[in-house]
Order: sequence, then structure tokens, then C-alpha cells
Amino acid sequence: MAGTRRIATVMVNYRTPALALEALRALGGERAAEPGLRAILVDGGSGDGSAEKLAEGIRDPALADWVELLPLAMNGGFGWANNQAILRLLQGDDPPDYIHLLNPDTAIEPGGLSTLAAVLDSHPRCAAVGSLLLEPDGSAAGSAFAFPNARREIVRGARMGLIQRLFAPERLVSFGEEAGEVEWATGASVLFRSSALREVGLFDTGFFLYFEETELMWRLRAAGWSIRHEPASRVPHVGGAATGVNGTRRTALRPPLPRYWYASRRRFFALTGSRTGAIGASLAWLSGYALLMARKLFGGARQHAIVEREARALLAYGLAPDARDRTPAITRWTDAPGAPPAWMA
Repeated sequence: MAGTRRIATVMVNYRTPALALEALRALGGERAAEPGLRAILVDGGSGDGSAEKLAEGIRDPALADWVELLPLAMNGGFGWANNQAILRLLQGDDPPDYIHLLNPDTAIEPGGLSTLAAVLDSHPRCAAVGSLLLEPDGSAAGSAFAFPNARREIVRGARMGLIQRLFAPERLVSFGEEAGEVEWATGASVLFRSSALREVGLFDTGFFLYFEETELMWRLRAAGWSIRHEPASRVPHVGGAATGVNGTRRTALRPPLPRYWYASRRRFFALTGSRTGAIGASLAWLSGYALLMARKLFGGARQHAIVEREARALLAYGLAPDARDRTPAITRWTDAPGAPPAWMA
């Protein structure tokens, strides 16, 4: 199928136009092996002149014949912005076989996209395959994950090996050790099968940012599709992680999680379980945190400033259910583009 695959990359920019254009130039190297590759560069309502800079940038002969710009009037969030491009692709006259989501702070290594496409070619019930992300120093970043649940939240809160062995002995994060099936893979570089998206829908627009790809992959797996991770597709971060939250080993360098991260987390648990399940997941995390504090009290645990910060935020934002959390807002591929995201309602 190589050489005949129709692949479209969707890249969402929000106030990082220089990075986005560099990422597209790196991706352009894939066109020799994938002549059917095209890209939609979305500006997510940056409002800072990014759209104009991107319009000028894609006039570059290296980009002009395969990249188009989709400027959006508002910042509707990551999933909503991607949906606007995916809808246009799937409803177009020549819809792609595969849709590649790529963050603007990346520089895909040669062969990275073809490697992902080969995985989908050889696994017909695989809906999505993600790349291995690399830190700026070349070390592996977290790129594939287990779905959050209550017992895994206890482990996250406790940060203790014994608790993990008791409650979640399975691997929770993969740093690219091996290729294979995973529960969900990073959305920073992931190739989706178009037919799978037609079946289960696109991103749920009740999420502003974070957990949207997790929920989509949970939905895909629930429908009988698989998700895979392919570390032979390597994608360095050249400008720092797009969110600065997930994947990095350097937890001490992470900024505080924004309030909408907790809202998205709560929504994920509510949609994949129940509203009370969302509260239960937060209580599970806090129970693990209580074990950590008890151990610290007796001198058996070091200071965990990041964990203490999350505990305060969970108490403030993670326990109060929202009636909208249990209402799906899944965009279907036949929907008209442009409807505002559900989180704005």
C-alpha cells in the first residue's frame, strides 16, 4: 500500500507559528515515501497574528503545494479545533485513509509517518497508533499509557512501590520499550484510521484541553478496535512539550496543572463510568495521598511538592460533580463544521 496511501496530517497551532512551520518542514521529508500526504494547519483562534504568519509561511515552495491553512475564529480547545479539520477531510471529495495528528512543537524523524502507516496497514482492526516522543536531550518521554481508574489513582496519589504492586502491578506508562497494543497512546503524534473515526465519532467537544484523546481511544477500544504504540516512529520535541504536563520524566519541572485539567479529568471518569465514579476516583487518589503523608510523617517518604499541589487542587476542583459531565458531546463525521464546542454551553 506504500506509495498509494492517502494520509492527511492535522496540526493545531495556538500562538506558536514558528514552531508549527518548522514542524511542517520536518514532516515534508515524509512526502518522498508518502506522495499522498497533505496537511491542514489549523490556527485555533490565536488572536495574536499567528494566522497571518502561518499564511505567509505556507507560501514557502516547500509547503505551498501540500499544506492548507484553516484559521478559526475562536479558541475552542484542542479536540474541537482538530474536529474542524477532520470534518472537512472526511466530507471532502478525496477523503484520506489515515489522519495523522501532530503537535506543532515536534520534528518527526525520517520514516516516522510511514512507520505508523505500516502498522495500520498490517493490523486492520487497529484504529490508532502513536509514536515515541523524545525529550530535548534525546531520552524517551512517556508515550503510551494505561487508562486512569480508581485503583490506579490510589497508586498515583501514594507514589509507593508497595501500593503499586498491590493495586496496579501492570505498567502504567510506557517510555518506548517495545511496540505493541496499549490502552491509549499520546496524541502528540498519532495516526488514526478514518473508518474507525467514522464508526465511533471524533473528539468529544465537552473537553477543552486534556483527556480528549484518552476518551476517544477508550471509545475506540470499547467498540472493538485496538490501539498500538510504535517506538520505531520517533518524534523529538523541539520546543518543549505542547502542554508541559504529560509524558516527561522530569516531574519537578512541570508547571501547576490548570483548573480545566481537573474538569477534563472529572469528565473522563464521568463519561467512562459515572458521576459518582468521578468523585470516587478523586477520593481514591486522596486515599493514596493520605498513605504518602502518613509515611512522610514517620520519615519514610521525601517531600512531594507536585503531589501536595495536586491534592489541594483535587479538593478544590475534583470533587464537585457537574451535571454536564455525564452528557456526551461527540462530533460525528457527518456533522456540519463550525458548531461551537459543548464546553462553552
